[in-house]
Amino acid sequence: MKKTLFLLPFAATIGYAQQQKPNVIVILVDDMGIGDNGTYGSTITPTPNIDQLAREGLQLGCFYSAAPVSSPARAGLLTGRYPIKYRMNTFLDSKAANARVENANYLDPNAPTMAHAFKDAGYSTGHFGKWHMGGGRDVTDAPGFEQYGFTSHVSTYESPDPDPKLTSTRWIWAATDEVKRWNRTAYFIDRAIDFMKENKDHGKPFFLNLWPDDVHTPWVPEAVAEKRGEWEKRTSFIPVMEELDRQLGRFFNAIDSLGLKDNTIVVFTADNGPAPSFKQERTCGKRGQKNSLYDGGINMPCIIRYPKLIEPGKVNNKTVLSTLDLYPSLCSICGIPTQEGYWSDGADYSKAFLGKEEPKRKEVLMWDFGRNESYNRPRNAYHRSPHLAIRQGKWKLLCGDDASDVQLYDMVADPKETTNVASEHPKLVRKLSKRVCQWYKTYRFGM
Repeated sequence: MKKTLFLLPFAATIGYAQQQKPNVIVILVDDMGIGDNGTYGSTITPTPNIDQLAREGLQLGCFYSAAPVSSPARAGLLTGRYPIKYRMNTFLDSKAANARVENANYLDPNAPTMAHAFKDAGYSTGHFGKWHMGGGRDVTDAPGFEQYGFTSHVSTYESPDPDPKLTSTRWIWAATDEVKRWNRTAYFIDRAIDFMKENKDHGKPFFLNLWPDDVHTPWVPEAVAEKRGEWEKRTSFIPVMEELDRQLGRFFNAIDSLGLKDNTIVVFTADNGPAPSFKQERTCGKRGQKNSLYDGGINMPCIIRYPKLIEPGKVNNKTVLSTLDLYPSLCSICGIPTQEGYWSDGADYSKAFLGKEEPKRKEVLMWDFGRNESYNRPRNAYHRSPHLAIRQGKWKLLCGDDASDVQLYDMVADPKETTNVASEHPKLVRKLSKRVCQWYKTYRFGM
């Protein structure tokens, strides 16, 4: 395991003098495919506000989530570490269901988090939206938001402290909720705007998570609220996606009207791939979807706007980056230290995130999902992946934990993972499969 201390903030090392530390906003959309917004080629519905964000900043094409499903994806982003380290293997459920998939019931409160680092540096920290890293169902002992470094929060039933306006029942939504499903994104954005205003008035920098429920099913625009059979159809997805984009536009306008735009870093991404995928339309034709380690499940949209340092209209489709890189990189850009003794499974790619360079990734990326039959998987067998994956340079290998079912893809020549070339590269297959299997056994069994 690589243990790297991040001691020299990028902003300091390259001489950027900043009178006030930049604000940081991480927008994490739920179950958004890379093909769900126009700037990546959506053919489903226009997304003018997301597209405008891309025109004003940097668009990344080879950006990966830490997992193909909610809870571990979120844990990887927040900690900068592989979620397998914290027994976050798939979405958190009831205690019994968690045990079947070898899940913890909540994220270890001793885990490092970006929120802790920013709070320690004098930032206000807020989380507005879905959490899904502990709490809900029969898990009543999950640590509170404060234990993960957040000073303000508003969240749903899948959290340790659900907002009663959103949770009249113990499910993702109900007709009896004070804030209806179709108004929930607007509600989160209202609270996030209040948080920004308050901190601006007090002259304090802030770190803000805006993690909406949309566009996770059920899709419940007001027009079909009483028609449960419509909740996973394309005709319901379209107005939900349009409303998400509309509300994000309102949020971006609020940033601008508060005079925060130039000194605020906005990171826009998603936790995992879509479900349903509409025959891969929502993945830009990439193989896989939510609950799959093919790229349709883990290759995410990522847009970063920071007018002070990022030139508008930048695109980087070459550098392989990950949510694991965000913790060390954002701390570096902001000129703040990570937590004492912190090490990341990602790395400091500040220059890449600022559009200054397109470096080749030195580190490998690895994933674990679907180790037994209790995991959810795509209905179409073609999109069900082996449960381990590793990416090194242009190569991506998938296999079982005994190195069976080996698949090797050249992700530059074959980004849709259609042609398994494992038989043509036996030495590379042995090297990569040995490495990812050993990684998995180390974390699962402590070997």
